[in-house]
Amino acid sequence: MRPILFRLPPETVHELALHSLTLLLGSRTARKLVAGRTTLSPFGKLERFGLTFANPLGLAAGFDKNGTAAQALAALGFGFIEVGSVTSEPQPGNPKPRLFRLPRDRALINRAGFNNCGARQLAENIKRHRPDCVLGVNIGKSRRIAIEDAIPDYLESFAAVYDVADYVAINVSSPNTPNLRELQRPKMLRNLLESLQQRNAELARQNAFSKPKPLLLKIAPDLTEAEIESIVEVGMGAVISGIRAARPAGFAVKGKFGLFAEWLRQLRVVEVGSGKRIFARKWALTSVPVITGDITRWLDWRG
Repeated sequence: MRPILFRLPPETVHELALHSLTLLLGSRTARKLVAGRTTLSPFGKLERFGLTFANPLGLAAGFDKNGTAAQALAALGFGFIEVGSVTSEPQPGNPKPRLFRLPRDRALINRAGFNNCGARQLAENIKRHRPDCVLGVNIGKSRRIAIEDAIPDYLESFAAVYDVADYVAINVSSPNTPNLRELQRPKMLRNLLESLQQRNAELARQNAFSKPKPLLLKIAPDLTEAEIESIVEVGMGAVISGIRAARPAGFAVKGKFGLFAEWLRQLRVVEVGSGKRIFARKWALTSVPVITGDITRWLDWRG
């Protein structure tokens, strides 16, 4: 199967996988049969930031950008599904081709650029096909919005997905959206997170929720320890629920892009280790929600 799929463009295979999942696992009976064989809880139920996860293995944002296959994907045994990244309005992303394989390096170059159907449409998609697991929604800045106007843009997306999300991930790290990483600077990040938390509290009161939704912050994995430290300080001040360094670095080779590769896993582990040390040093925490990603085999998850 792999040699056949590798004859097709990467994005075509991606779309084929999404359509195949929704077709094959479109019925409740099919999903129930598959889930009975795939759903595992080797560590028991996990409680994190007020949510209960069947297991720690989740599907990161980027695969199901528009929330059309989340229900089918949940049947494969994931403890959580994160959809998006989504922006306040629909946008096409960068011109195709924008995904490139590096087979010998077991790697993939991503220049997608936040192509998505828009936050409102994603919420409608999820309402029709709600997954049977924890659901996260990853939100980012619209490409046409200037960085100075990013806060209202994020607030619009946040409000649009609030009802369907169990948690919301704030993406300030994509190398494919111009100037997005400027939002990782302490002052801009503080203003963004405080504005989102204020809106979070307002929406919780309006919906009679017992507490606001958990917010996670998605940052770049190629930051210095000093940069991570400043982000951690801002994040703790804004009472966010976790910090993620899950996306590979943007390497300046003929432009900016995301690089996904097995051999980058150690870089991510080092960054997460730095984040945990900073948490422990500043707040005397021994277990903190600093999260990494990408597994290629069972041992990566088990170990």
